[in-house]
Amino acid sequence: MKSIDTVRMAGRDVLPLVEGGKGVSVSTGISAGYWAAAGGVGTVSAVNADSYDSEGRLLPQSYHGRTRRDRQEELVRYAIDGGITQVKRAREISGGRGMINVNILWEMGAAETVATGVLEGAPDCVNGLTCGAGMPYRLSTIAARFGIHYYPIVSSARAFNALWKRSYHKTAELLGAVVYEDPWRAGGHNGLSNTENPLSPEDPFPRVLALRETMNRYGLTETPIVMAGGVWWLEEWEDWIGNPDLGPIVFQFGTRPLLTRESPIPDAWKRRLRTLKEGDIYLNRFSPTGFYSSAVNNAFLHDLLGRSERQVAYSSEPVGEHLIPYGVGPRKRLVYVTAEDAGRIAAWEAQGFAEAMRTPDSTLIFVDADDARQIVADQAACMGCLSECRFSNWSQRGPEYTTGAKADPRSFCIQKTLQTIAHVTDEEGADHADRVVDQNLMFGGTNAWRFATDPFYANGFVPSVAQLVERIMTGR
Repeated sequence: MKSIDTVRMAGRDVLPLVEGGKGVSVSTGISAGYWAAAGGVGTVSAVNADSYDSEGRLLPQSYHGRTRRDRQEELVRYAIDGGITQVKRAREISGGRGMINVNILWEMGAAETVATGVLEGAPDCVNGLTCGAGMPYRLSTIAARFGIHYYPIVSSARAFNALWKRSYHKTAELLGAVVYEDPWRAGGHNGLSNTENPLSPEDPFPRVLALRETMNRYGLTETPIVMAGGVWWLEEWEDWIGNPDLGPIVFQFGTRPLLTRESPIPDAWKRRLRTLKEGDIYLNRFSPTGFYSSAVNNAFLHDLLGRSERQVAYSSEPVGEHLIPYGVGPRKRLVYVTAEDAGRIAAWEAQGFAEAMRTPDSTLIFVDADDARQIVADQAACMGCLSECRFSNWSQRGPEYTTGAKADPRSFCIQKTLQTIAHVTDEEGADHADRVVDQNLMFGGTNAWRFATDPFYANGFVPSVAQLVERIMTGR
């Protein structure tokens, strides 16, 4: 294994190890602080971060606004207060070692407002601003206002080229690194394009090499590239380290920091990580953002898959093969389906999936009565956590504050499920907590199954962040 040396990034010498940002309430000030204290780059997620009262007790994020706009204002306040709390905690724990970055999602609700509020409220605590999930053209502008570096997350050389030409060329001196997030291997939301096959992962080396060649054309030969997604043992990336064609390379770890003593995720989540098998991570497109996302294929995703599979096209008028009338909703408004689909509907209804719900694509999905009530309630309770949400048809752009499309019941309230899984405890019993984890969205990179096979975690061992970083530096 080649020796792993520090790398020059944003004017500082740090270990080439970045903690991947994970919201909601997962990449906290504690995890980021200890990662930085070990000499790397810790990342605080500002995506609805947790905040606390004067006694240190978690403040539940409840919403009382009458409209979705009112509730988004409450959400923004929670996000800013929580982000400030977590950033200050990270800086204190780090003791000035390493670096502390803040991660935001460009497509989250009021992303610029939240980022600005956190940076204003925690002066001199943040070294850099990381951003993905969209095309964050204004990321450099925000960073320049506060005199910090910025780290765009891209999944292709083409995406970086567009960002550079649009705005980043104006503040090249503050570009700390470019994060290449592999759209097939990284956990959470991924940047697969419409031309890329989600079932056919591409070798990341040619894609990162293309990114480096693009950066070199703009004089960014010494600006590091952060490889994110699918990184577990560095010895598996030995050909990348010190490779003159790739230039300075840094590695991001998003999944491995989940299983540490300082990781804030619930014990039930940590238990589940140890049971995963290869193939248990599912790249799906159920997210209300419209992006693909990578998550554990648990009961939560099984339910979403079932919704989409119990789906038929309909016509508002009898036309072609759509000649069989079917009544939808309490008033039984007629639509028309094919004879074949009428038979499928009858079978689903016999199984208890008797509630038909319209989608924006002129289809009907079939769910049971409890699911139908919950879907409608979650859509009505939308708090604007995204800039646009296909599940609730919310948009933060006025004057209508709607996407203009029907709300899509094939998706889900992402804020609700991420808050639930992040805060479940064993107080009501481990079995209850395990069920909650199984019934909510559990993001994970494709290598999460390796917790069960890596000898480092044998016999139930849970490392500290410092022990994990030390282990990674050995190549493992």
